[in-house]
Amino acid sequence: MFVAALVGTSHSALTNQAFLLLMMVGGAVGFYLGIDTPPLPWSASIGRPTDGAWVGKIDTPELLSAVGTFLAAFSAFACVGVIVLRHDPHPGWILMIMVGWVVGVAMQIIAGAIARLRR
Repeated sequence: MFVAALVGTSHSALTNQAFLLLMMVGGAVGFYLGIDTPPLPWSASIGRPTDGAWVGKIDTPELLSAVGTFLAAFSAFACVGVIVLRHDPHPGWILMIMVGWVVGVAMQIIAGAIARLRR
């Protein structure tokens, strides 16, 4: 919501209700899918993964979820800072904040989709 408010008020072309709603819904979906990723299945008998192919490797959905959450949260933090401190940042900074948020939310959505498809 804060990213939508900052970006929407900074660019006149993006100051409409559809853009603000799309950003808020996208953030909510990304937050839900990225935070609530199901873990890989574990074997109850020996406490090891059922598929040994990924042992010792990075779990892609967890990595995407972590990096995506960091990007989205950092972008929201930067927006709140700009709004509270009443700064007027350069449009390049606003673009970087928006891109960081969009990439973070996309990473969260992809992580949630991958984790749910492998079940």
